[in-house]
Amino acid sequence: MAQRVGTTITQHILNQQRENPQATGAFTNLLNELIVAAKVISREVNKAGLTDILGSTGEVNVQEEQVQKLDVLANRVIIERMQHIGELCCMGSEEVADLIEIPHKYPKGNYILVFDPLDGSSNIDVNVSIGTIFGIYRKISNEPGVDYLLSDVLQPGIKQVAAGYFIYGSSTIMVYTTGNGVHGFTLYPSVGEFLLSHKNIRIPEKGKIYSVNEGNYNYWDEKTRALVDYFKTKDKSSGRPYTSRYVGSLVADFHRNLLKGGIFMYPADLKDPKKPSGKLRLMVEANPLAMVVQQAGGYASDGHGPILEIQPKEFHQRTPLFIGSKHEVSLAEQFISGQRA
Repeated sequence: MAQRVGTTITQHILNQQRENPQATGAFTNLLNELIVAAKVISREVNKAGLTDILGSTGEVNVQEEQVQKLDVLANRVIIERMQHIGELCCMGSEEVADLIEIPHKYPKGNYILVFDPLDGSSNIDVNVSIGTIFGIYRKISNEPGVDYLLSDVLQPGIKQVAAGYFIYGSSTIMVYTTGNGVHGFTLYPSVGEFLLSHKNIRIPEKGKIYSVNEGNYNYWDEKTRALVDYFKTKDKSSGRPYTSRYVGSLVADFHRNLLKGGIFMYPADLKDPKKPSGKLRLMVEANPLAMVVQQAGGYASDGHGPILEIQPKEFHQRTPLFIGSKHEVSLAEQFISGQRA
């Protein structure tokens, strides 16, 4: 008797499309092609140690970081897979200084894809989980003869129509939301399909994990240090101390906390005067994960208010990030805003 395969990601997306009488299939087409790109990246990540795609290219990207060979490959794969489908008016990548135009030979659409092609790429050489983060916006302008306006891209995260990530680790997992809950799918190599493995993910209201790079402790302000000290202080009545878990790959740290509860933090620091707002990018990292966590019942903040309500001023804008269970993120806001010492 044949074994039941389970719900594929394609089936799941089509089911959601059928529930929306106004759906045209364009969005489904977009997501399906993005999944193909992720499968290609997953294959290359899994064989990285066997080929000459590990290590740095010797170049520095727009974020002033060393470009890894797999960064370049992942970025190229996503652009090449997505530019021809006719559903996008432009794209934005962490690895590219300017917005990415759709070549004239391809039809244009009404969506904008923003992405970090390979988050955590500094961990590639040591076999730590890395991932691809993405957010999708719908074009809001309607200028005749113009593919898109900058205002179409620089929308607050709350305007995203979908967001998610792929994580390449012991298995390859896709987690995504279209504003109707969060679902996770695991890639089954023998079948070549993502199958539903985490239905309707809900982050615990209160967690026991804090994730932060404590090597930056002396670069933080007093409020941030007080917050981390709070999590480390023993107090049985409030369930402290918390457990510290930090991989150094945003998508991996976030994924663990999404399933188990807790908080991931990348606060502003004084380590680099050029980056006073912290290291993480609002558009390609914070906003997509903020939409995911909100749909899962959690919360994301810059320490003063919701990440999703920040109006971007530029595509590569940076932001502090506190994301995870509502209890811990709300607590972080109290410390950072000075309401609690």
